[in-house]
Amino acid sequence: MHGPTTSVAVVSDLDSVNLALLVLRCGIGAVMLAHGLNHIYGGGKIAGTAGWFQSLGMRPGTVHAWLASLTEVAGGIALVLGLLTPLGGAAVVGVMVVAWITNHRGNGFFIFRPGEGWEYVMTLTLVGFAIAVVGPGEWSLDEAFDIRTDLVGTTGLLIALVAGAGGAALLLATCWRPERPAVEPDVAAGPETEPAVQSEPAVQSDAEG
Repeated sequence: MHGPTTSVAVVSDLDSVNLALLVLRCGIGAVMLAHGLNHIYGGGKIAGTAGWFQSLGMRPGTVHAWLASLTEVAGGIALVLGLLTPLGGAAVVGVMVVAWITNHRGNGFFIFRPGEGWEYVMTLTLVGFAIAVVGPGEWSLDEAFDIRTDLVGTTGLLIALVAGAGGAALLLATCWRPERPAVEPDVAAGPETEPAVQSEPAVQSDAEG
């Protein structure tokens, strides 16, 4: 006689992919959502964020503070829910490219360098781009509303490039006006003057001394 058999549920390859995409987009979405809410309610609130944007050369600072913060919040929610996912990915790309250019590009690669290097914003940019193209997986509202297959692939690629990278480029071209560092005069060199003509020393005559 054979004992009772038990069936072991095996996770399919597709379920594994869906799980990985769910974890990835929820993680990135939570990061974006946290940043957006912090810009609005944390620290100096939106006024402090506006002053920071103004100092980076993004003018007017208040407009860009709200624009970036709301983009982060909306993009984060879109990624967590898997709703209009390419737009959520494009939001990540757009915000991170602007941060990359205005605040991190001159600080080296590593995040622990003074001023914070650009490895962090680069990573988020690439992940946002990938999610926009690959899509949210089947465990998403895009799948529930039967629009997932219409948004992934080439459509997601175009949305990430046009709305994300293109939007960032347009914003930088029209609104980024960083202050040029003042050129300090070389105090040590002093004012430019004609060199003084030194007179030859008098020759002591043989009769002196």
